[in-house]
Amino acid sequence: MPILDSTFKARFLFRKAFVATVYSGLFRKVNLEQRRERLELPDGDFIDLDWSYAKRKSDKVIILLSGLEGHGQRPYLTGAAKLFNQNGVDAISVNFRGCSGEPNRKYYAYHSGATEDLHTIILHAIKEKNYAQIYFFGVSLGGNLALKYLGERDDIPAEIKACIGISVPCSLQHSAKQLHSLINKPFHDRFKKGLVNSLRIKQNKFPDEISVEQVDSIRTLNDFDEIYTSRAHGFKNAQDYYEQSSCLQFLPNIKIPSLIINALNDSFLTPECFPVKAAKNNPHLYLEMPKYGGHVGFIQRGEFYYNEKRALEFVQKFGAK
Repeated sequence: MPILDSTFKARFLFRKAFVATVYSGLFRKVNLEQRRERLELPDGDFIDLDWSYAKRKSDKVIILLSGLEGHGQRPYLTGAAKLFNQNGVDAISVNFRGCSGEPNRKYYAYHSGATEDLHTIILHAIKEKNYAQIYFFGVSLGGNLALKYLGERDDIPAEIKACIGISVPCSLQHSAKQLHSLINKPFHDRFKKGLVNSLRIKQNKFPDEISVEQVDSIRTLNDFDEIYTSRAHGFKNAQDYYEQSSCLQFLPNIKIPSLIINALNDSFLTPECFPVKAAKNNPHLYLEMPKYGGHVGFIQRGEFYYNEKRALEFVQKFGAK
């Protein structure tokens, strides 16, 4: 489809990507009542789902997928969940393995391309909960995962009607390199600290899988992916993980209406993360590139962000088709 013109207007202060990104990540608050469900997985592990509901019984549900080290209470998920609840759609805010406040049972956990758990959640929503329409709302890592899922499979359930990806690192190898740049050092260090702290817990539980010395040797996010992510999940190395897990290569295959909203001033993204060619050649793929917004920082007056309102508009336009 043709590239979409964006109507997003950022207030002056939030035109700076760093300000928009930090404010949205650290200061935004959303009040939402959620109910947690533990979903047992086929491999003996578990994943926790945080549900919120429309006022009236609904046969529609949106599955919300977080970014790196995110969880089901992050405002960038609960904001979208609340808006969809108010418009007659139930919501599942997903906590990836190990991200719900309790370590998962396995040595491996989640990563940018691990779509098997998403498929399990979808089947649960269809078979156990009887939802007839399912939408995706994926943020950053979660957006990459949702789009990869839609493009890599030939057995997409008919109940899936639309997908929205926000601030999506479509090319993981380029985004990973960008995260190591000086401008992103505060974000890089924050991510690395959280990941390494979680890995120390795993090391205590699985000392035969990884040593204290290996954990101590991690200095960068690339080190983390080289030492843990790739090896724990069956990849040759970090580069192999990035190449196999990037959604960019799968975008031409998507047959479900899908919208990507990536801000041009997002410091986490490089030109390779803006899939202009794929959007122009795939009638099901829409790309919107606002001038401002940083990384998941599409701030507007009122309770909800621009990207959340656009997600609702997109679902209302395409979701039932």
